[in-house]
Amino acid sequence: MRACLLLVLTVWLNTKDGSGARSSPCALPPSKWCSSLDSAFQCGVLKQCLESNFTRSHEAAEKVSLGLYYESLCPGCRQFLTLIIFPTWVLLNEIMDVELVPYGNAVERHEGQKYTFQCQHGEPECLGNMIETCVMNKSRNAFQIIYCMESSADVIKSAESCAQIYDPELNWSSIMTCVNGDQGNQLMHLNAVKTASLVPSHQYVPWVTINGKHTEDLQEKAMSSLFTLVCSMYQGPKPEACGGSHRRFKSYCHNV
Repeated sequence: MRACLLLVLTVWLNTKDGSGARSSPCALPPSKWCSSLDSAFQCGVLKQCLESNFTRSHEAAEKVSLGLYYESLCPGCRQFLTLIIFPTWVLLNEIMDVELVPYGNAVERHEGQKYTFQCQHGEPECLGNMIETCVMNKSRNAFQIIYCMESSADVIKSAESCAQIYDPELNWSSIMTCVNGDQGNQLMHLNAVKTASLVPSHQYVPWVTINGKHTEDLQEKAMSSLFTLVCSMYQGPKPEACGGSHRRFKSYCHNV
């Protein structure tokens, strides 16, 4: 304990400016008070900060990572993404990451300085794949936009309106510049490389990986009950949605 106090005092002394006066980290928002031992000490929250850091270091666990290799116009892919993956992610995003790779059974050819792509469901699917790839590169709300596209009657025609709903500040012209330019071409090439690098090689779409691995058992569990699979595989404290510790309420409306 004495050593800890000496460490805190040393840090505090070393952060004084040349005039001997101290700045006031407590003028910052409370969320910043634990950013250093000095600020925690000055603001009188050292114990709370140390306990918080200790708790986080012992409770932190890697999120369950789901990879979806799919095609934008594949009916089975669209159903799986919109009816299973997205709702599960909404409930479990604090313990679950999703990587979308729109390419699937496409074929890539290198012609000159660019790559060309032939998609299973024709040119519209290649366009859908490219739009979704560029959206992921440009928007923090890409999953929501892609969900909106894939759940609509027309994946392509709904793209811009979906972007306006879920990311109003997104410049749609930047998406189309990506789609029609070198950036989109290179991004789609990366999707092709990721798909070709799968071990084992994909045999169909949607193709699922969990924490980078694919087995038929994991695929079946993901398709039938992804929510249960993610909850069971997460190694940290279970969130409330997974049945972790939470308050239980009973409320009845009695017949008077």
